[in-house]
Amino acid sequence: MVQRQGPAGRDARKAPPRTPPHIGTLILLSGLSALGMNIFLPSLPGMTEYFQTDYRLMQLSVALYLGVNAVVQLVIGPVADSMGRRPVILWGLALFLIATLGCIFAPTVEVFLLFRMCQAVVVVGMVLGRAAVRDIYPQDTAASMIGYVTMGMAIVPMMGPIAGGFLDQFFGWTANFWLLLLVGALTLALTYADFGETAQKSGKGLIAQFREYPELLRSPRFWGYTMAAAFSAGCFFAYLGGAPFVGTEVYGLDPGVLGIYFGAPALGYLIGNFLSGRFSVRVGINRMVLWGCLVCAGGVSVSLIVMAAGAGSVETFFGFMTFVGLGNGMALPNATAGSLSVRPHLAATASGLSGATMLGGGAGLSALAGALLTPASGAWPLLVIMLVVSALGIASILLVIARERQLGL
Repeated sequence: MVQRQGPAGRDARKAPPRTPPHIGTLILLSGLSALGMNIFLPSLPGMTEYFQTDYRLMQLSVALYLGVNAVVQLVIGPVADSMGRRPVILWGLALFLIATLGCIFAPTVEVFLLFRMCQAVVVVGMVLGRAAVRDIYPQDTAASMIGYVTMGMAIVPMMGPIAGGFLDQFFGWTANFWLLLLVGALTLALTYADFGETAQKSGKGLIAQFREYPELLRSPRFWGYTMAAAFSAGCFFAYLGGAPFVGTEVYGLDPGVLGIYFGAPALGYLIGNFLSGRFSVRVGINRMVLWGCLVCAGGVSVSLIVMAAGAGSVETFFGFMTFVGLGNGMALPNATAGSLSVRPHLAATASGLSGATMLGGGAGLSALAGALLTPASGAWPLLVIMLVVSALGIASILLVIARERQLGL
């Protein structure tokens, strides 16, 4: 290997990497964000007892996390377009490790929720990983690559709740956060070694970078893709907020068994992302988003019909959630690539704004699902919310298709 000397005579091997990150690094960055969101969900009932609080307050660890995720994404997009992807990701991962330690040693539920909100900074990995893909590839190829990245990432939400349930059962709820600390440290080390800068820095100050937002806000296609992603993902976020209650209070599952059932959507998500990676370039992103939204709505509709017929059970409730994951796996990579491609020079800003909209809505839907569910209501309120939201996703992508026909695209 040829050694280059920097202006100060330092060995170039000490300089940051200059090559784009490998796909494994992007998968780990996105996977850590997903793991931080859901690994501890089977522990929520036990954490409620540990902190001697109410389940609705403990469930805010999901809604608040998603809400802060949304706010963070609004900020990191313009920051990363101005300063580059690499430094923002490294600082975000370091702050995530500190917040995770705070969650482990929190003496009260209020302190836990505070550090839980701080953990949301890990979203830099997912947002800027997607932006890095768009930096490197054109629109349809980016959708395919995002599909492959999130296909690998889908293993994490599929295995996360299973691992979390068993860790809780044998070692207590803090074991989940010790695992997050370990994976976060490994991710930080790998990112430092492998993630070369992918963006051409804008050279603009942060204020000037934030002034670029109106260019996105005025684009109907950007909002169409963004809302299609938000409503499709919102169906899943409602599930995140309500399924732990349904599993434990309605069907009487213990944390280990709940973790196994809870991963059902991730199996569909894995398949859906494979289909995105395989067919997005050939089929086109709009049709992939539409088909994904239809699959998501179809799965929830059949689940409601089965429950209305009196044949509902824990197997049917969680089994039909596989179709929600399948639809998300088809819709989200393609809708994301579409939103990032409307204004390619604002890829990180678009990724942040789109992600913020998605997660902000997800936070509200997660909290709403948790608030409406009671042992007497069963799973009905959750399934109705999911059906309405998935139908709105279908409407959003149909508006994009109509707009592109109007523009002759």
